[in-house]
Amino acid sequence: MYDVLIIGLGCAGYTAAIYSARYKLSTFIVGMEEGGLGMTAAEVGNWPGTKEITGPDLMQSYKDHALSFENVTHKNARVTKIEKKDGVFAMHLDDGQIVEGKAVILAMGSKKRHLGVPGEEEFAGKGVTYCATCDAFFYRGKDVAVIGGGDSAVEGAAIAAQVARTVYLIHRRDSFRAEPYWIDEVKKRQNVVFVLERNVRQILGSERVTGVLLDQPFDGKDSLLVDGVFIEVGADPATELAQTIGCRVDAKGYLQVDAGMRTSVPGVFGAGDITNGSNYFAQFATAAGEGAVAANSVFGYLQGNGAGKGIAKAG
Repeated sequence: MYDVLIIGLGCAGYTAAIYSARYKLSTFIVGMEEGGLGMTAAEVGNWPGTKEITGPDLMQSYKDHALSFENVTHKNARVTKIEKKDGVFAMHLDDGQIVEGKAVILAMGSKKRHLGVPGEEEFAGKGVTYCATCDAFFYRGKDVAVIGGGDSAVEGAAIAAQVARTVYLIHRRDSFRAEPYWIDEVKKRQNVVFVLERNVRQILGSERVTGVLLDQPFDGKDSLLVDGVFIEVGADPATELAQTIGCRVDAKGYLQVDAGMRTSVPGVFGAGDITNGSNYFAQFATAAGEGAVAANSVFGYLQGNGAGKGIAKAG
């Protein structure tokens, strides 16, 4: 029986584990993907106190810190089900193990959004990828397309431009919503071609990707010849498991929490990109903050001060 079960091996989850460990709570942290989407950041320039660090290096430091505590147990596994009975949570893992805890912190983050166009599934892993900063190296000297207009897309285009011959940055609007820093960086790359106010209708290929079909011509052509397509059109919160135990989500599908990171289920807390707790601002800093608050609320809940009673139900 653990004091707290934490699901998610990203910034929010590991931060929660660090704080719960310092509160002397026995902690079990589990997840499938080490580092989560934090692993896809090629450059992190806004983590306070560190001018520049890679996402993987930052996530490794989180993990090392969390696992330095003797009262933290770590496991790589998928959680298939959570049950609550008599105030105790039973977490079922895909290897058959059942782990019990007095409280739960949900920090599963988000998952990459798909375009939903013909050819996307067919060529997944054959030229279609969802992380430009991770996979750009494999397209050295080739032509690629990056689809999207947010931070991950614009950063990805800037990184890919360092190795690719030509990078087509395709965005459905006429301006980007990315951080100005990355917009400035990508504009410095002479081999980035901006394909604005256009959508990709289909990903073309035979055995591998050979191009993309646009919804309207660009430079007189309906398609662009590329060897790789990086889809960076945002992410959706991974709330499926949370909803199975009755946690309420908001209109956008994010886990609904209050200022103490409490969900609608007593004893269950949320943290990080999965929640609506930081105005949907998915950053390392906000995820870490929410993880710390969630652990603090768990501590209060276990002390019996009512900190984890759950947010009021709607209506």
